[in-house]
Amino acid sequence: MLQLKTINQGIEREGAFYLFTLRLVPIFPFFIINLAMGLTRMPIKTYYWVSQVGMLAGTAVYVNAGKELSKIESLSGILSPSLLISFGILGLFPITVKKLLGLYRARAGKPAPTP
Repeated sequence: MLQLKTINQGIEREGAFYLFTLRLVPIFPFFIINLAMGLTRMPIKTYYWVSQVGMLAGTAVYVNAGKELSKIESLSGILSPSLLISFGILGLFPITVKKLLGLYRARAGKPAPTP
């Protein structure tokens, strides 16, 4: 119950931006976020559009990495610059998003969420 209380406080304090942050930073599996958000008072329309926007950037990163993987035809393809860049983006994306959200919160004077 303590975790649900924390999530409800985050929703009350941040609103839809709290869900958006959870969607962008893949710390928790989406099914856990879905279950937890189902227990909050967030309207379903808000939940839906925020989830779609929040997952769009991550989906683009994963699709790009998959596209580059499909181009591999030999062992030398594993070290191709485009594949290495795609995996670099895949690895740096969550860190970059977390840093950018921290900068946004610092400018807005908001405390960081405690999921």
